[in-house]
Amino acid sequence: MTSDTFVPFALPDLSEGEIEAVVEVLRSGWITTGPKVKEFERRFGGAVGAGHCVAVNSCTAALHLALEAVGVRAGDEVVLPTLTFAASAEVVRYLGAVPVLVDVRPSDHNVDPAAVERALTPRTRAIMPVHFAGVPADMDDINALARPRGIAVVADCAHAFPCQYRGRNVGTLADVSCFSFYATKTMTTGEGGAAVTENPEWTARMQVMALHGISRDAWKRYTAEGSWRYEILAPGYKYNLTDIAAAMGLVQLARAGEMLARRASVAAKYDDAFGRLDAFELLGCPPDRTHARHLYVLRLVPAALRIGRDAFMDELKRHRIGASVHFIPLHQHPYYRDTFGYRPESLPVARELFERSVSLPLFSAMGDEQVDRVIEVVRALARTHGR
Repeated sequence: MTSDTFVPFALPDLSEGEIEAVVEVLRSGWITTGPKVKEFERRFGGAVGAGHCVAVNSCTAALHLALEAVGVRAGDEVVLPTLTFAASAEVVRYLGAVPVLVDVRPSDHNVDPAAVERALTPRTRAIMPVHFAGVPADMDDINALARPRGIAVVADCAHAFPCQYRGRNVGTLADVSCFSFYATKTMTTGEGGAAVTENPEWTARMQVMALHGISRDAWKRYTAEGSWRYEILAPGYKYNLTDIAAAMGLVQLARAGEMLARRASVAAKYDDAFGRLDAFELLGCPPDRTHARHLYVLRLVPAALRIGRDAFMDELKRHRIGASVHFIPLHQHPYYRDTFGYRPESLPVARELFERSVSLPLFSAMGDEQVDRVIEVVRALARTHGR
C-alpha cells in the first residue's frame, strides 16, 4: 500500500450474501416492513437471548420507543453518561424529560455507578448506561441502584453487539436494551436498530408506537391475510424497519462471529504495537466481560508527547489515516450547556478523556496492509513528537 492511499476510519463489511439477499427482496415485490423484518426480529432476539425484539429504523428510534414504553414523561429525569453520542440524550428531550448527565470512569470510559447514585432524585424515572466502544458497563451495580427504587434501566447498546458481561449476553441485562445497525457498526442493515426486552407489555407498546400508533400488525393490511380497517391507538411515530434492510441484517447476523474475530485480531495487533509505548494508554476491558470491538480508542499521554490531541489528529489526516474522537461530552455542547447550566469542568473525567482520546480505524473488512499502515504511522508520530 502506498503512503498516499487513504485508510478509512470505518467501512461496512458486505459480502455477496448481503447483495443477493437484498436483490431477492427487491424481486419479491415486498420491500417495506414485512416477513423479513419479523424473521430478523426472531433471530436477533434469539442471538442476544431476549424474549422480545422490536426492529426499527435506528437505535435512536429504539431508545425513544423504549423510554416512552417504560413510562418516561415530561418533567421526569433520566440519568446517563455525558460521554456518549447525541442520540442518547436527545430522545430524553423528545419526551419533555430532563437528561441528567454524569461522569464516567477513566479505566473504560463507561458510566461511573457512584456518579449515577449521586444523581438520583425522586424524579428519576430511568437510567441509561452506554456500553462505550463495545465494553459493557457495570450493569450489576446499575441494576442494584435502579430496581429497589422502581427506576427503569434502558441500555444504549449501540456499540455492544456481540459481547457478554459476567457470562450474560448484553441484551439481557437491562429492562430494555437498544442496538444500532448503522453503516459503521459491528453489523449493519444500512440504517437500523432494535429494542429487546422480556416485558410483553412494553413490547406491544413499542410495536404500536413504531408505526403511527396503529393497532398491532398493521403492516399486514396490504397482504392477503390483512384488512383495510385499522385503529389508531396513540399518536405514534414512523420508525419501522424495511424488509430490504432486514434481509441485509439477516446475513450480517449470520456472519457476526467471523466479523468479531477479525475486529479482535486487528485490535490485538494494535495492542501489541502501542501497548508498551510511553505516548499512549489503551482503553481497558475488565476480565469479567468481553469486548465487541466496535471502537479502538487510544489515549495520548501529554507528558510523553510534544503535541496535543487535535494536532495528532491533523497529523493522522495528513498521513491519510481516517480517525475520529468518541465523544465530545454532551455537557460541553451549546444546547446542554445553555439549557441546563453545565460547564466544561462540571464533569472533569469525561472532559479530560475527551481531550486526549483518538479512535483509530477498526472494521472487519480491514486488510492487513491497512492495519500495518495505521501502526506504522501512529508509531512514527510517537517517535517524531515524543518528549
